[in-house]
Amino acid sequence: MKKRILLIDNEEGLCRMMEAVLKDNGFKVGAFTRSFEAVESFKAEEWDLVISDIKMPGMDGIEVLERIKAKAPAIPVIMITAYATVETAIQALRRGAYDMLTKPFEPEELIYRVRNALQQTKLLEENRQLREELVGKFSFDKMIGSAPALKALIERMEKVAIRDTSVLITGESGTGKELVAQALHYNSPRRDKRFVAINCGALSESLLESELFGYKKGAFTGAAENRKGLLEAADGGTLFLDEVGNLPINVQKTLLRFLQEQEFLRIGDTQPIKVDVRIISATNADLSADVRNGTFREDLYYRLNVLNLRLPPLRERVEDIPLLAAHFIQEQNKKFGTNVKGFSAEAIEALKRFPWPGNIRQLRNVVEACMAIGSEDAVIDLAILEQFIEMPPSFTGGALQLTAMLDSDYTAAMTAFETDYLKMLLRKKGGNIDEAAREAGMNMATIYRKIKKYRLKKEDYS
Repeated sequence: MKKRILLIDNEEGLCRMMEAVLKDNGFKVGAFTRSFEAVESFKAEEWDLVISDIKMPGMDGIEVLERIKAKAPAIPVIMITAYATVETAIQALRRGAYDMLTKPFEPEELIYRVRNALQQTKLLEENRQLREELVGKFSFDKMIGSAPALKALIERMEKVAIRDTSVLITGESGTGKELVAQALHYNSPRRDKRFVAINCGALSESLLESELFGYKKGAFTGAAENRKGLLEAADGGTLFLDEVGNLPINVQKTLLRFLQEQEFLRIGDTQPIKVDVRIISATNADLSADVRNGTFREDLYYRLNVLNLRLPPLRERVEDIPLLAAHFIQEQNKKFGTNVKGFSAEAIEALKRFPWPGNIRQLRNVVEACMAIGSEDAVIDLAILEQFIEMPPSFTGGALQLTAMLDSDYTAAMTAFETDYLKMLLRKKGGNIDEAAREAGMNMATIYRKIKKYRLKKEDYS
């Protein structure tokens, strides 16, 4: 579709020349020599770009610019002038002009400026659409489930999102903490700025510090130039600190200063940098216990935990498992062009009885694995499902085991299950922690933590 350009210039000869040049280059042009008539007939939906002279009788170009921008703030306007003073340029740019073109000019320069303006408009429109898609993707009504625990969480999130305060998201690995952080960001007044995430457990202390705060040229060997950190990159937006419990003490100290003063120092710098960033953090560890044992600063803990959101594990949302499984099947069908109908009734029951130590992430992985080996248009049955999860006792004849678990309290039963599950999983993967974590839908740090918690030894699973 041809781009539509509104051309306004009281010099009739120049106006006709520009009209001819633009039409020869594939544009649709509406030319006016009277500025008042052009503005009166202007409708935002009819034009992609406006070109206007500044010096015109009656209504001059600056007033034309103001009236056009009042009707269509996003439309680019190129101003033409024979007297390109700094004052004129500043006046036009302050009122929203995209570019200035000085007479006399060559036809090639006119076309170059026009294409630049239209390309910029295209990028802005694409960014606007992307932001709308992100807001839609992370809207609260897109969160899948009807369990009371989830409904209570969403109600709390709706209140928390608009509050420009620090939030600590707690929950087991795989419960969707980063998705909640993104939902908070895209439903907040900061939605048009960046959401920046970092996993605090994935980097060494020195790398984590330089990633967060940046560094000055020459601060250390290899620092060949000034580099902005993630705090600066997130200015005006949100910084998400995942696995915040893994922050080293030195980095905790620097982060605390930022939260108190809203400023920080790049490594090797002496000039503080001020930024406006909302901090959202997440952990699957017990930070209050880390405070008690001295591995996490108490003052930082209270700064991060102004508002707390606890994500329920999947075993507390049993009624949501069929809905989530159906959603993941729909995603995979769309991605690969398949037509898997869903899980059989027996398979759904098994999914609901499985305790999902890896939570939603593990469920997604299991659904993808089942669809990968099953028929493209069939139902996923128990024969397929049992290749990826341990069948509950009632499905495998383990009634005595189930009775024994029911005779215990919940904590003891979960401990027994997780211990047996980890042993089975690690034996299956030959003791390879990375592969075991991938299959369980958990991160390696969580696997290591559970091995330590249950005091498992290599001989237990080798």
